[in-house]
Amino acid sequence: MLIELHMIQNFAPSNLNRDDTGAPKDCEFGGVRRARISSQCIKRAMREEFKKNSLLPDNTRLLSPDELAYRTKILVSEVVDLIVEQGKDREQAQAAISSALGGAGLAVKEDKTEYLLYIGSTAISRLAEVCTQHWDALTAKAQGSEKKGGAKKKAAKAAVPKEVGEAVREILDGARAADLALFGRMLADIPESNIDAASQVAHAISTHKVAMEFDFFTAVDDLQPREETGAGMMGTVEFNSACFYRYANVDVDQLNRNLGFDEDLARRTIEAFLHASKDAIPTGKQNSFAAQNPPAFILAVVREKSGSVSLANAFEKSIHTGRNDGLVEPSIEALDKYWEDFTAMYGKKGIKTIVASRMGDKPELKGLESVDGFKVVTFDDLVNSVMEAVELKEAAQS
Repeated sequence: MLIELHMIQNFAPSNLNRDDTGAPKDCEFGGVRRARISSQCIKRAMREEFKKNSLLPDNTRLLSPDELAYRTKILVSEVVDLIVEQGKDREQAQAAISSALGGAGLAVKEDKTEYLLYIGSTAISRLAEVCTQHWDALTAKAQGSEKKGGAKKKAAKAAVPKEVGEAVREILDGARAADLALFGRMLADIPESNIDAASQVAHAISTHKVAMEFDFFTAVDDLQPREETGAGMMGTVEFNSACFYRYANVDVDQLNRNLGFDEDLARRTIEAFLHASKDAIPTGKQNSFAAQNPPAFILAVVREKSGSVSLANAFEKSIHTGRNDGLVEPSIEALDKYWEDFTAMYGKKGIKTIVASRMGDKPELKGLESVDGFKVVTFDDLVNSVMEAVELKEAAQS
């Protein structure tokens, strides 16, 4: 079973997601330059929403902090702090966790892992427990420190008791945080602990051709003597304004597997995903532009089987508007027309639920309305409709 989300979201002048030069990210699509927000940026905004704003009507969180993950290279210091709280020496604690991670095949250099680890919050406390349980073995002098590269990793792994390495790998494999289950993880050194992402998030692209603009700014030095003239500093900031098409999906069966067939957690994760997708707005340059603009149109499709479909090609021909026309309504119309053309060619089989939420009554949705059961509702009702359609398989059935 799959859940698709298709959104039309118009942003006021902003620089939500910058490239290496500080300019808004962009790309070419349909032969013209488009504004773009990277999928990484959107997923980061969603993960932040999981932590702060995914609330049920009774104001309890859909996902608790213990059910979420962190992406970090400073895992060592986080574990060390927990060990020190138990009265252990800090330097020995650093040696212990470094040895424990080495025993699992993860190298530590200058108290940092080689790459960013995506790890559940509960896994951090469990790693501290492993270190204290095997304290004497882990604080012994490390072997192979004079070696380099792969040889050093193998030596560090061999120097740690086998049961410690197995315990660490089990923690990394079993830490099924909600966002970790959604977005997946790859550990190059422990491939058996890799997690296949249950969701896919596309780069958001503008439905139309976009041009970059420049804001020339000056800043006054408040303490500058009155007789002196000129700005304390000046510069330029690039920005644009664009109407974006956003697309994401969730493989319900994969999510359920990733979460160990915990039906309650899987359902709360899906609901949090729906809310976070709506609320996820990147933070880039928001203090300067305050582009806090929610989606104007959200389409949710629940399919019985795999075969999710992006509707990005609805905008392969960029939207053109007149002087007094906007971009939102023509974008919704183009999306609806593409849906009509797509289903005319490939059919409508496998759709269990299809529902939309939008601002205003126009334009008409002739293509979408041709699907049995389609309706336009409030966002809360959209979430309820999706959740009613979701079916989770038991472990034995998978």
